[in-house]
This record gives sequence, structure tokens and C-alpha cells, in this order.
Amino acid sequence: MGTGDANMDHVDVIVVGAGISGIGAGYHLQDKSPDRSYMILEGRADMGGTWDLFRYPGIRSDSDMYTLGYIFEPWTEAKAIADGPNILNYVKRTAAKYGIDKHIRFNHQVKAASWSTEDARWTVTALHEGSEVQYSCNFLFMCSGYYNYAKGHRPHFEGEESFAGQIIHPQFWPEQLDYAGKQVVVIGSGATAVTIVPEMAKKAAHVTMLQRSPTYVVSRPSEDAMANRLRGLLPTKLAYALVRWRNVLFGMYFFNAARKNPAQAKERVLAMLGEHLPSETIAEHFTPRYNVWDQRLCLVPDADLFDAIKAGTASVVTDTIAHFDDTGIALTSGKRLDADIIVTATGLELQLLSDIALTVDGEARDMAKTFNYKGMMYSDIPNLASSFGYTNASWTLKADLTCAYVCRLLNTMKKRGMRQATPRIAGDLEPAPFLDFSSGYVTRAMERFPKQGNKQPWQVHQNYLKDLTALRFGSVDDEMEFSNPVPRAEIGTDRREPVSA
Repeated sequence: MGTGDANMDHVDVIVVGAGISGIGAGYHLQDKSPDRSYMILEGRADMGGTWDLFRYPGIRSDSDMYTLGYIFEPWTEAKAIADGPNILNYVKRTAAKYGIDKHIRFNHQVKAASWSTEDARWTVTALHEGSEVQYSCNFLFMCSGYYNYAKGHRPHFEGEESFAGQIIHPQFWPEQLDYAGKQVVVIGSGATAVTIVPEMAKKAAHVTMLQRSPTYVVSRPSEDAMANRLRGLLPTKLAYALVRWRNVLFGMYFFNAARKNPAQAKERVLAMLGEHLPSETIAEHFTPRYNVWDQRLCLVPDADLFDAIKAGTASVVTDTIAHFDDTGIALTSGKRLDADIIVTATGLELQLLSDIALTVDGEARDMAKTFNYKGMMYSDIPNLASSFGYTNASWTLKADLTCAYVCRLLNTMKKRGMRQATPRIAGDLEPAPFLDFSSGYVTRAMERFPKQGNKQPWQVHQNYLKDLTALRFGSVDDEMEFSNPVPRAEIGTDRREPVSA
């Protein structure tokens, strides 16, 4: 007998996560595989994922909404670089418009998933209101993002216990924090830091961004003038598609040009900074040691960070921390920064598949020992896919492609009368890191992540056109084993006739 429980709720597909990826998955399942039943398990009390979790001042996208938005649901707001509440409303409106919200079960934190080959079934265990509950499905689609919601990256600083003010991590922002007239130090120089600094500078006495080393920062208008004009001239979906493709192609061109000619790319970015800041400030605080796109570029809308620096309400210090004391931070250079509030914008803690316990036929699977298949599935693990976006472009571009491919796979299985799809490695495969990116949050986690290979379909691309071609038009049979379950009693059964004595 298999692991199936007649009393357990069963659907064809379980989607884990009701953020921007999970809501997109619900739409694609309804649109492309309408015969498949599905549910979405969400660990929190509301949908939205990142855009519901993060509440720090100025929370916004660091990509334009024409590429961060869904391919099927046009972004129609005036601002292309949108704030967090507007993005959250967009996700919620989309879920309600297509009835996806009716498929969500909130406060279900998935803890484990167990695959049975005998039943071609995943049993998913979740924590709900303090008790374990179980659901089953034929296909498991992980859309829960790539970082730990419960824990950010937060190094310990010597002497921090003696600091008399507040120390805050952006992932857990206090709802009623009053920083008006306060001296604020923001530790970090990534996307979160460059978002928080200009916003807090509007009310704080002064905000200092303290960084160990510089990051590439570029300014972009928050409103896309061409997009807003086209929306008034063309049908909404056509205008959205044209702007989306323009932004995709421009982003790819700039990324590839930067990789091909890094010196020229660096010169161009620094020249753009020269329109806003003096050369000595650029040289000291905005000229990284690494090449453009070795790490993700930081985007600031309408030069807000640079304007705050020029206005004197914000400043940048490039130094390292010696220790905290009761009134601020002592730096290794001998200088010090007084502070009432210290914000540790020190990064995310990357996490794969929500760190759930994964077993296949009773055997625990270490994901670090697997290879990633087409950027979404894993070697020798049946009927499991995950949504993981781009590091050099909008997350949702890859999420949409992944959702469409999962539906294509499900439809192929149905057409062929097969219930299992398992990526299998054919021949030798040389391992490489899952992501080729030097950002600290990436390098800290890569040993826990699957590997990518040195050939197709085991390579992870950061290229929308390559993925679009491969996932929409490439073969679904490429190193993919389609099969049906074999009853356990038939596995290894000796069917020979007995020999007479």
C-alpha cells in the first residue's frame, strides 16, 4: 500500500508561496492547464511576499514595473519605479481579478515534502495554527522566493550591547519608529540602503550611509515618459508589451556590453554619476573595485540619493567598523559617527525551497548535491519545480517563463498518460556554482545551493531571450524521464516458475 491518505486533501498541483511568483503561478495554471486543480499554501497571514513583509521607509522596486509586472497583467500606474504599497496592491488586484485568491490557504508554513514513487504523489506537511496538517499533490511548485523571511543577514558588531539607541534590521522594521530629528547611521550600500537613506533624510536630522566599499549606483526617472505617452495612444496591452520588450532588450544590451567591455561600462556609469556628484565624491564613495554587473547595480529613482547628499541631509562614509559604543560607532580610521538609530542594511539570508525537509521514497535529499535543470528543476527529483528569477533583470521575467514551462510539462504528461517527470543526467557533467555573482548574500549561500552544469539543459542562464527560446520552443524530452508509478509489490519481484525437486 502507498503513502496516500484517503482523508488528506489532494490537488494536482500545490504552489508554495503567495507572493508575486505564486500569484503568477496560479494564473498560468488556470490559463494553460485549466484541467489541473491547485492550491496555494502561504506561510503568512496575507499575500504579497516581499511586498507585504518589507515595511521600511521608501520600500520600492529596483526594477521597472514593465518587466517586474506580469506578462499577462499590464502595469498602468504613472510611475515605472513603484513603491512597495503600490506593488502590493497590484499583486492583490491581480489575484482578485482572476480568482486566484480563492485558492490560497494562509498561515500554512510548509515544513516538509515527501515523494512516493509508488503513488506518484507528494505529501506536503505544513504548520497551521500550531498544528501539523498534510496535503498531497502530483506536482509541487515552489514559489516562495530565495531568502529567509524569519532571519536577515545580521553580523554581530563588537560593543553593540552598549549602544544606548535603537538597532534595527530593515527586514523587521518597527511600525511606529520615530526618527524625526534623529541622527541615523545606515550600515550597508546595497539596494536596501540606497532606498532607506534618502527617504529617512526627509525627516531625520542627518543620515549617514556607512559602507565598507562602494557600489555602482545609477539614477533613472521614476516615470517612463514614453510608456505614459504610448498608453494614451495605443491599447493598454499593446503599449505595455512594447515598453516591456524595449526595457528587456535595453537591459540585455547593457549587461552584455558590460561583460564584453567592462572598462567602457565602468567609464559610462561613472560619467552618469558625474551629472549629479563632484568627482572627489565619486572617486571616494561610488567607484567600486569590481566590474559593472559582477554584482547587481543599485537603482535610485530621480537621483533621490544624490539630491539628499547635495542637500547635506545625507552623507556617505567609506570605512570599517571598529566597535559600537553608547553613542554611536567608532571607525577603524579613528573617526566616529554619532547615532540615535543604527540601521543594519547588511543583507538577506539566502534560502532554497524555503529550507523544507525534502525526501524521495523515504530518503532525505541534500539539494547541494543536485544539479539544477533549466533553471527550475533538480536532478533525480520528480515532479518538483521552483521559481527563481534573474540577478541581472526583473525577477518576474524568469518567473513567468518558469510558470509557462511547468504548464507545458504538465500538459505533456497528460497527453502521454504519464504521471512522473524526472530530470536525469545523461553522460558526464562538470559542476559550477548555481550563480556567477560576487555579491556577499550570494557567495555566503552557494555551498548550500544546487550546482549548474557545463552543458544544456543543466546551465542557468541570466538571459531572457535564451530562456524564452529554450523554455517555449525547446524539447521537453531533453534529459527528462517520463514514467508511471510501479507498485512496490512489483519492484524486484521474482517471476520465475519454481523448479521441481
